[in-house]
Amino acid sequence: MRFALAFASRVNPIYYVKRLRPVHSNSTFASTLAERSSRTPCPGGRTINSMTQHFETSQWVPYPVELVFAFFSNPANLPHLMPPELKTRIEDARLTPPPPKPLNPDPTRRFTGVSAGIGSEILITFQPLRWVPKRIGWTARITEFVWNSHFSDQQVHGPFASFHHRHGIESQTRDGVEGTLISDKIDFSLPFGPLGNIAYGLLRRQLTRQFAHRQQRLPEILAAVARQATRRA
Repeated sequence: MRFALAFASRVNPIYYVKRLRPVHSNSTFASTLAERSSRTPCPGGRTINSMTQHFETSQWVPYPVELVFAFFSNPANLPHLMPPELKTRIEDARLTPPPPKPLNPDPTRRFTGVSAGIGSEILITFQPLRWVPKRIGWTARITEFVWNSHFSDQQVHGPFASFHHRHGIESQTRDGVEGTLISDKIDFSLPFGPLGNIAYGLLRRQLTRQFAHRQQRLPEILAAVARQATRRA
């Protein structure tokens, strides 16, 4: 089923935040990188060594898992989490509805909105170099979806040789405060074999900066979302 993202964002505006206010949040940032070799087939039957990288990061936020999952599973919210210099845009989306949402007995936890289920494809573009006005296209497909637990996306077309991203979103209580643990696990590799490996250091630093920006912005975004959800309830 095809949805226009402009329409999707109007279905429930609480998941398309434009105005934000700072709010304090207890968050942690940790990233780990591991490399492992893989062999990539080339024309003519030859193979070359490419490196697959693994990147992890996590953050805890003091908001219920139902709200956090609803926010992340709506593709229209992605640009708000990206550094502004990338000028990220969602150009198109073909969304497959997810399975029925579990009905929470608490009416204030029944957040509504658009979510991208398994088979959904989202096309985004971004500008990786601020001094080069060329936009890069990236199409991702949702390959896993479990309500209030996790979802995964995989690159269909884009700048990577391979890219898989698992978004873990699970309820976790810390110091008696109910919240949500957001974990990201990314496996990726670059094209062009040994030539592509040269760019790994740059890409690792860019990923670290992007997630640091997201972790800084996310608490204030979720605070605005929670306020809007409370007013609607």
